[in-house]
Amino acid sequence: MANKCNAILSLLLLLLVGTSHGGGIAIYWGQNGNEGTLSQACATAKYSHVNIAFLNNFGNGQTPQMNLAGHCNPSILNSCTKFSAEIKDCQSKGIKVLLSIGGGIGNYSLSSIEDARNVSKFLWNTFLGGKSPSRPLGDAVLDGVDFDIELGSTANWEHLARFLKAYSRRGREVYLAAAPQCPIPDRFLGTALNTGLFDFVWVQFYNNPPCSYANGNITNLLNSWSRWTNTVPATNIFLGLPAAPAAAGSGYIPPDVLTNQILPEIKKSPKYGGVMLWSRFYDVKNGYSDSIVSSV
Repeated sequence: MANKCNAILSLLLLLLVGTSHGGGIAIYWGQNGNEGTLSQACATAKYSHVNIAFLNNFGNGQTPQMNLAGHCNPSILNSCTKFSAEIKDCQSKGIKVLLSIGGGIGNYSLSSIEDARNVSKFLWNTFLGGKSPSRPLGDAVLDGVDFDIELGSTANWEHLARFLKAYSRRGREVYLAAAPQCPIPDRFLGTALNTGLFDFVWVQFYNNPPCSYANGNITNLLNSWSRWTNTVPATNIFLGLPAAPAAAGSGYIPPDVLTNQILPEIKKSPKYGGVMLWSRFYDVKNGYSDSIVSSV
């Protein structure tokens, strides 16, 4: 009888695991000097991924440039290398740290396949496992690249993804992430996502009322989530949200609505990876991740 009860209990546990599983919280850091340091963000033990934002000028033959708001000035020699030790500190805690390229303000595009190849070489040598006399973030080796492409041309992003992924070696993966808008397919990244090369996809379920939470209605969001998880070839898909009402024009979800109504539904998908928040600054101000971390 005891063996039969144990077997039934094991089956129930397997069913529970199969229908719901935990995830992580990804955060964007770098766009407000008042959000604290990288090490402070990682010391909270709330985040699984940190995207350093942004490399917002690159491609089409121009000299790449970073914008890290009030944290440092990447154009000044060694101004930002102080973050090398902090990146390593985060990684020592098991947190993946990625460079986010693109953003809502900047000048970037890929004019050709060869341009995509050249940008991939720059990223590899300047931020990843290659070597360059100029590494603005020091000798720390980032875990990968996040594509937050919102401007410019829609072409050649799939080629950049292929070139970057080709740098992966046994024991040293180059992770690729993407932050598409929730309308599907994403205008800029739809073709790139179809390659199946992206490890993490944090879909921006905000600033897009037809597929975001609005006025107490979760149906549009859940329908969009279903389309993403059923059609996009990615293992880990995250629900991207503003961490405070002021962080986006629309789409903010009160923490209790998220934890009680939305997370129980989206966690049923085997592709559920967690929640992405924009951004660390707003999360510090609003304490959003504190309210949801135990439910993610």
